[in-house]
Amino acid sequence: MGIPRSTYYYKSRMDEAKCKQDAEIKDRLEELALRFPRYGYRRMTAQLKREGFRVNYKRVLRLMRESDLLCRTKRRFVRTTDSDHPYPVYPNIYQDAIITGVDQVWVADITYIRLLRDFVYLAVILDAYSCRVVGWALSRHIDAALTCAALEAAIAERNPSAGVYSMQQRTT
Repeated sequence: MGIPRSTYYYKSRMDEAKCKQDAEIKDRLEELALRFPRYGYRRMTAQLKREGFRVNYKRVLRLMRESDLLCRTKRRFVRTTDSDHPYPVYPNIYQDAIITGVDQVWVADITYIRLLRDFVYLAVILDAYSCRVVGWALSRHIDAALTCAALEAAIAERNPSAGVYSMQQRTT
């Protein structure tokens, strides 16, 4: 290439000066983060500029990432279950039961999955012994057809013994 070999190993004094300046900025960022724990990189950049440091937001963001100083936003708690309803609450009859094998007790749940514009609902049936999904169904509507489809998928997948199957037939 026509350049001396020493060019590859050359380290300029600017790099050393920049490292020292980065260390000073990191120290100041840590002090500011203790005083203002909710400050993000934009506010930190503005504060450093007010204090006379020559920085831009990209450098402050990089230094805050390296020092793990970026504030993590807390997500707002959304209550999705209404436990204060007039409907009967059924007791847990398997609370003290000892499960010795698969396909003795199945448990079910319904949840929602948020998409960009709306929701879809997921009904899942789990085997209580192995904690594995034995059946599931997905729908845009939360209705009896969703849960029945999950139950039918579980029966088709596991083909449980007659005692379990007849118990399921009695409840549906």
